[in-house]
Amino acid sequence: MHELKTANTAILVSLDFGSGTHDDRLQELQQLAISDKLQVLGVVEGKRSRPDPTTYVGSGKVEEIAQVITQTQASLIIFNHDLSSAQQRNLALRLNCNVIDRTSLILDIFAQRAKSYEGKLQVELAQLEYLVTRLVRGWTHLERQKGGIGLRGPGETQLETDRRLIRKRVKLLKEKLSTLQCQRNVQRRSRQRTKVLSVSIVGYTNVGKSTLFNKLARVQSYAADQLFATLDTTTRKLYLTEGNSVVISDTVGFIRELPHTLVAAFRATLEETVQADILLHVIDASNPTRDEKIEEVNKILKEIGADTIPQILIFNKIDSIDSGTDGKGYVRDEYDRISRIRLSAKTGDGIEFIRQALTEAIAENSKKLHERSKDIKKVIGSCATVQELF
Repeated sequence: MHELKTANTAILVSLDFGSGTHDDRLQELQQLAISDKLQVLGVVEGKRSRPDPTTYVGSGKVEEIAQVITQTQASLIIFNHDLSSAQQRNLALRLNCNVIDRTSLILDIFAQRAKSYEGKLQVELAQLEYLVTRLVRGWTHLERQKGGIGLRGPGETQLETDRRLIRKRVKLLKEKLSTLQCQRNVQRRSRQRTKVLSVSIVGYTNVGKSTLFNKLARVQSYAADQLFATLDTTTRKLYLTEGNSVVISDTVGFIRELPHTLVAAFRATLEETVQADILLHVIDASNPTRDEKIEEVNKILKEIGADTIPQILIFNKIDSIDSGTDGKGYVRDEYDRISRIRLSAKTGDGIEFIRQALTEAIAENSKKLHERSKDIKKVIGSCATVQELF
């Protein structure tokens, strides 16, 4: 049966548990599948109050999926949920077809998109840490003892051997990433000594971050209308008015329920976000679920320790919607700082407001540094006066 199946074709399975975001999540899964160069031949939907512990979807829905496989000859089933290793194994046996979950799909996209040496190391680390959880219960054919050639220890099962080899590789990858992280820390300290503000562009995946970065920095980083077009952090110096400049970084896009293995593996890259002075939080203004996506991004920022960094909300893609009546294109907060900007990274309309906001931020930072310097001099002067008295 497998020989007759069409390569790179998939059936999507998505259940509605009553959260109210099912349609948006399904659309996102379809975008993920397309980003992974898959052709979607069918979609199986359903409603449940809770997942079935054996197959996640229940026996009736498994039969429905089997019928769609027979009709379409799809080679892959993608669940819009995280499956346990046992559920994944049970489904694969019953459907006689490859079954993956949402996390596995995202990992595969990351594996295809990683270009830099560090990015490839990070993706491999995430894949291996995900695979370890699959070895616990899902790989029963590895649990029996077999003769090994040069790999297996005395009395060691195939499963134990695989775990040991994975742990060994994970340790090596973490050491390599640690070395690269140290190199980045040296570069960061060098920037900090020059007192140049660091700006990171963050946001949900496919909201136009790389397009905005290219427009601001006048470079041609890869930008495309697909999820996770950018994985590797790109940093450039952005020259503003009157000789002022900042260091600006384009970072990997976030997504709801981003796999924890990926957050952990990409922590070194995401440190560009953690160490930033200002975050440009890019939002797709044309997306009806933008408020939920803002919340998801803020959730991940909190997870990596970047939730206290000042944000400027960038409402992008205004060329796709009615411009409305928001006046000059930006809003100031109670401290008279520009806090929200409406623009089109594609056309360049409104880009000047970002430059204005960053120029004002530089001026404010210089003022703070000057006041801090004066306070330090006062303290030193006070200490000198006390010493003279004695």
